[in-house]
Amino acid sequence: MATAFAEGRFPAVSVSDNAEETWRSGIMGTVRVLVVEDEPLLAAAIAEWLRDDSHAVDVAGDGAAALERLTTNEYDVLVLDRDIPVVHGDEVCRQVVESGSMTRVLMLTAAAAVTDRVYGLGLGADDYLTKPFAFAELAARVLALGRRSHPADPPVLRRAGVTLDPARHEVFRDGRYVPLSKKEFAVLAELLRADGATVSAEQLLEKAWDEHVDPFTGVVRLTILKLRRKLGEPGLVETVTGVGYRIP
Repeated sequence: MATAFAEGRFPAVSVSDNAEETWRSGIMGTVRVLVVEDEPLLAAAIAEWLRDDSHAVDVAGDGAAALERLTTNEYDVLVLDRDIPVVHGDEVCRQVVESGSMTRVLMLTAAAAVTDRVYGLGLGADDYLTKPFAFAELAARVLALGRRSHPADPPVLRRAGVTLDPARHEVFRDGRYVPLSKKEFAVLAELLRADGATVSAEQLLEKAWDEHVDPFTGVVRLTILKLRRKLGEPGLVETVTGVGYRIP
């Protein structure tokens, strides 16, 4: 990603090598995000960056498409460019806030004046970021807002001998380091957050994958199989027939 900036393909945003290194070694988590941006290259770059941090990310190019996705999917964070076509970003923000949704709104704009920022926050946006911005800062704000969209997790998740540290993106079982892929990490985090309750495949799809995943591919089952293999014996993740999965 840093190379892309060096080649000048994304002039609207910036990131330093130090900032990238700091973020990559910093706090990470799983957040469902909708990015609304009508500049395709910028939208793709934001989505790629957030997906690299294990987030599930969908993209919409205009306000009408954004509102449609918001009615069919539950998002933790909405990254919303203010100046978008069809339905203006201000109207999208207003509808999200008036609906009572728990989705947190991070508004993006090229307008840097204080009055513009005040107006955006007055619409009900939870945060405001002006262009140009650093991806590391955007990602940090998304994660912070994601935490506010649901009850805060403990700093480290522990259950049945498993320790999952979101800050270091590390998992241990009985003191043994367990290397996991991004999706395996996200699924395990959701199972641990459930605190013994059963989590359905649909819930795991909602949190760990974006809208482009085919729900009939069995991707959740395959990820659970890989997760079980890596966690080792005795078996940890139980299947509750017809319901989902749990860590008792």
